[in-house]
Amino acid sequence: MAQKKYRVVHYLNQFFAQIGGEEKANIPPLIKEGAVGPGIPLQQALGEEGEIVATMICGDNYFAENIEAAVEKVVESVSRYKPDVFVAGPAFTAGRYGIACGASCSAVSKKLGIPVVTAMYEENPALDLYRKEVYVIPTADSVRGMKEAIPKMSGFVRKLGLGQEIGLPQEEGYFPRGIRVNQFVGRTGAERAVDMLLSKLRGEPFQTEYPMPTFELVPASPAIRDLRSTTIALVTSGGIVPLGNPDRIEAASASKFAEYNIAGVDDLTPDAYQTCHGGYDPTYANDDPDRVLPLDAMRALEKDGTIGKLYDVYYVTVGNATSVANSQKFGKAIAEKLKAADVDGVILTST
Repeated sequence: MAQKKYRVVHYLNQFFAQIGGEEKANIPPLIKEGAVGPGIPLQQALGEEGEIVATMICGDNYFAENIEAAVEKVVESVSRYKPDVFVAGPAFTAGRYGIACGASCSAVSKKLGIPVVTAMYEENPALDLYRKEVYVIPTADSVRGMKEAIPKMSGFVRKLGLGQEIGLPQEEGYFPRGIRVNQFVGRTGAERAVDMLLSKLRGEPFQTEYPMPTFELVPASPAIRDLRSTTIALVTSGGIVPLGNPDRIEAASASKFAEYNIAGVDDLTPDAYQTCHGGYDPTYANDDPDRVLPLDAMRALEKDGTIGKLYDVYYVTVGNATSVANSQKFGKAIAEKLKAADVDGVILTST
């Protein structure tokens, strides 16, 4: 008698589902029978033991801007197929896609009690948001790593589908989840710590039992001694844009920044400006956009001579779940523009 196959539902965004690019990023959740896009090689890797019975699809923008509704629809649709495993991605560095993968996996796990796994690059902002709740497989930073990602994902999906025990991160190849597990070992913590210290002093390899996070240290710029002769610029990650968001900066996981001329503008009024940020309640920012981008206050400082001049252009993006890589890229590009314009200082506002 043939062994019953374990059932899998796969989550993809509009791009990997081969529906379209950014022009289709607003499509609401839908579900298709069987494997789609990267689900096809994933199905091949699963072999005869597992079957992708359906593919859940949602546009990145729709999910980012309607997380609660999108998650509810994902859970409702997935439950109808009664899968043994739910898998999402791989998302690589795509922040909005990563958020959707992480949020979908988290909700399916919590509400349906189904084993879940996703995959993404280490700098995807969704990793820190969901790694404690969801198994996340490391991938390369772009779709070029799809060939390597599929076998990793299929092996993990197989273990979940067959109900096998999942071992430690270094054994199974998923990102550490920050979960401590008690184990009995033959030597005390003090003995192990002294051995690690001696190995470190001798320049020998060793592996810490509790890796610490590392942070990049950015030296502060020298203070501006006299503001009265300076040109000061405004930059914000708070999403303040002209009404209608003409450059279509994403509400989360921004892929761009924009610049807007404010020469002759003394006040950011709600009939001309708004926030496109999806990470905070926009009510107060939309009532008075100066609360996030303080143009009115800067004009007052300009008029009373506290500063020499307010630069005629401001720069804006959205910091909500935007990747470190994109943030660094935006910062360098904006800094180059400001230096070329002989700007002396910047007021950077967030939310």
